[in-house]
Amino acid sequence: MSASSDANDSLVAKRMRFLARHHHRRQQTAPLSAPQGSGEANRHGMPKLPAGQHEAPQWPVLDLGVHPTMDTDQWELEITGLVANPCKLHWEQFLALPQVEQASDFHCVTTWSAMDLAWKGVLFQDLAALVEPHEEAQFLLCTGADHDPASGESYTTNLRLADALADDVLLVHSVDGQPLPREHGGPARMITPRLYAWKGTKWICRIEFLAEEQLGFWERRGYSNDANPWLEQRYA
Repeated sequence: MSASSDANDSLVAKRMRFLARHHHRRQQTAPLSAPQGSGEANRHGMPKLPAGQHEAPQWPVLDLGVHPTMDTDQWELEITGLVANPCKLHWEQFLALPQVEQASDFHCVTTWSAMDLAWKGVLFQDLAALVEPHEEAQFLLCTGADHDPASGESYTTNLRLADALADDVLLVHSVDGQPLPREHGGPARMITPRLYAWKGTKWICRIEFLAEEQLGFWERRGYSNDANPWLEQRYA
């Protein structure tokens, strides 16, 4: 491979090669059957540091290589699908919803964890109450404003509605007392502290409620649907 192709190599291509190299090892490794990790119990009773993770001194940046520029006066969140009250929220409407402040940890599938980040934003529970999901809605497909430079495909991730309704799943606009940085998904992103962080869409712009699961960007490429860090559910 030439130096120029190395320079232009996408994160997606690198991850796919990693998955291919580790495919056999994953097949030979028995999945964990009980939560594993180290340290005292965290806020929801799991070991502070999940199995296979290490604590990062800073909060690293990982994405598809595209950082959308989105001013708050341009920001819009569409909530659609199997709901009684589909809506499009503009920034001021988003900020007018009940705001909560919570601290939680952030676990990346690439084995690092950032601890005790202080968030401010809107509970997903409150967004769900706003749109009133139909009984048959059991899944979400969340879409970000970023995309894969090679294919043009938008970033998506799928979530079970039951997981998204946990009391620490937020759409956040601030971290550690400052506006959420662009490189971390600002002006707003979802966070999913009990799942690996790829389940929390950066630059979130759309949430669709579904009756059947529809795989997201990384899930179609071999990542786990379940994404539980304490069971090391990294890959399908």
